[in-house]
Amino acid sequence: MRLRGKTALITGAARGIGRAFAAAYIREGARVAIADIDIARARTTATELGEAAIAVEMDVTRQDSIDRAVTETAEALGQIDILINNAAIFTAAPIAEIDRADYARVFDINVAGTLFTLQAVARHMIDRGIGGRIINMASQAGRRGEPLVAVYCASKAAVISLTQSAGLNLIKHGINVNAIAPGVVDGEHWDGVDAFFARYENKPLGQKKKEVGEAVPYGRMGRAEDLTGMAVFLASDEADYIVAQCYNVDGGQWMS
Repeated sequence: MRLRGKTALITGAARGIGRAFAAAYIREGARVAIADIDIARARTTATELGEAAIAVEMDVTRQDSIDRAVTETAEALGQIDILINNAAIFTAAPIAEIDRADYARVFDINVAGTLFTLQAVARHMIDRGIGGRIINMASQAGRRGEPLVAVYCASKAAVISLTQSAGLNLIKHGINVNAIAPGVVDGEHWDGVDAFFARYENKPLGQKKKEVGEAVPYGRMGRAEDLTGMAVFLASDEADYIVAQCYNVDGGQWMS
C-alpha cells in the first residue's frame, strides 16, 4: 500500500474521475475527504467507499467554503497530506458566441478554484511543516486550442501554468505540485459535452462521442480508472523528485 497512513482531500469527488481517485487512494491505504458542492451525493459516495472516507461540502468559487472544507478535513483526518484539484466544468461555443458570464464561471471554477484551493491546502501544509503532494487536473485541451472550445482550453492551459509556478514556489516547503492531463474520458459528463458538439457541429447526439473515441490511438475513450495509476504515483514517495510537471494520460492523443 503506497499511501498507507496518508490523508487526501479530493474536490469534485462525489462522482466520475474524482470518485475513482478516492477509491484508488483508499485501496492504497489512505483516508480521503470527498469534497463536493453536492453534499448529498458526496455523503452517499463516502458511505459506499467505507470508513476511510468522509464527506465535506465545498464550493470552490467561495473562499469561505474552501477554508471551511480544509478545516473540517484537517480536524476529521488529522492533517491533509494530498490534494487533488479535480472540480471543473466544461463549455463550448464559437468565438463569436462566447458569453462573458459563461467565461467568468468557467474560469472561476477551473482556474480560481484550483488556485485558491491549492493555496489553502498549501498554507495548511506549511503551517504544520508537513510537506505534501498537490495534483491539479489539467487536460489535453490545455495543450492546444480547439475551434469551439476556446474558453475551456484556455482555462486548462492556465491550470498547467499554475502548476508550473506553484510547483517551483512550493517545493522549498517540501510540497510537490504536479498535474495530470487526461484526454477524452467517458462518463456522465460526456452527455453534456456531446450535446454542445451536436448543437454547434450539427451532429446527431452520440456521434461526436463515437468519433472522438475512434480517434484515440489506443482505440477507445479513456475511463476514470485509467487515470488512477498516475494519481497514486504522483501522491506516493516514488514521485518525490518530480516537480511542476504535467503528465498526459490520454491513450496517445498528445505527445509532449
